Amino acid sequence: MAFKRFDPEDFLVSSDSITSTLWSTGAPTLTSFETSSVQAAGSSGNYYLSVYQTASTDPTAQVQFDIAYGDALGSGSTWYNPIVPENSYTKTIYGQYRSMILEDENASFVFGTGNNSYTGNNFWVLSIERARYKQSLFPGSLNLQISGSGGVIKLTDNSQDVQVNTFLGSTRVLQLISGSNGTAGTLPNSGYVAGSGSYGLVFPDLGTILLNPAAISQSIQVDASRSNNSDGLNNSTLFNAISLGASFALNSEETVTSDYVFVRARNSEFNYSENPSFISGSTGEVIYSNFINQPQVYVTTIGMYNDNNDLLAVAKMSRPLLKDFTKEALVRVKLDF
Repeated sequence: MAFKRFDPEDFLVSSDSITSTLWSTGAPTLTSFETSSVQAAGSSGNYYLSVYQTASTDPTAQVQFDIAYGDALGSGSTWYNPIVPENSYTKTIYGQYRSMILEDENASFVFGTGNNSYTGNNFWVLSIERARYKQSLFPGSLNLQISGSGGVIKLTDNSQDVQVNTFLGSTRVLQLISGSNGTAGTLPNSGYVAGSGSYGLVFPDLGTILLNPAAISQSIQVDASRSNNSDGLNNSTLFNAISLGASFALNSEETVTSDYVFVRARNSEFNYSENPSFISGSTGEVIYSNFINQPQVYVTTIGMYNDNNDLLAVAKMSRPLLKDFTKEALVRVKLDF
């Protein structure tokens, strides 16, 4: 067995972004939306509503995303205990996302930027089922259509309209605006709503979309109920608006990092084999005399070892590679992780 130490220039690291469809239907756009009456009536239904691509009783039904509603004041749902006002399911939802994203229990969500900003104390949440996407949501692929009594709006993220990534806490964030394919295009106010900021916030790395009820209400009159100590059915309100819109396009993104290792065999290297058919096991001599000065071997496998001679990786050739003193070989080994 022959060994050769790699040189620093034999290594190269490369990253590639891979996108794919997100929904379990295999199509880039989800057009059919169903819920489960059993889930909605259960204990989890107080917190969120699961949305399927087909009837929940269908064997092929899978959760695509969940809808939830959060309110800093606890409005829009019944209280856990009538003796403790405003302590409700919606307040819990709001607190969970505030802690996870803003990383500050006293902060509020701001929809939009600069003069087009609005500080809200309630939101709807679209939480994409984790099994649906690989590493993150693919910016620019989000196209969500919502329908209400005041018309229809088409929403997307603003990834094509910004040059620098922005963060809330340590989480990458994009604005949810009216437009398509990651841009507001020539729409007025750059896809924002005057006085109400953006339509929401998109967190690609969390698979989460927060929708701004104030902007949606102002645009198409889909209103979030803020009644005290009563179920405002806000999860169902947004579900109906999305179902009527009948179009939710979104893709998944994954960054695959590859290590390229270039294995070089010069003309004078790796021309002899330790195979028993080539070398005598008792004397260590070349069995066939014509192979002494004109050997011919076939490279079939490349092994990579550490300094302790521990085998770390094995690369199999797609076909045997003929090697002799008149030939040099350069093999590129790709390691994905």
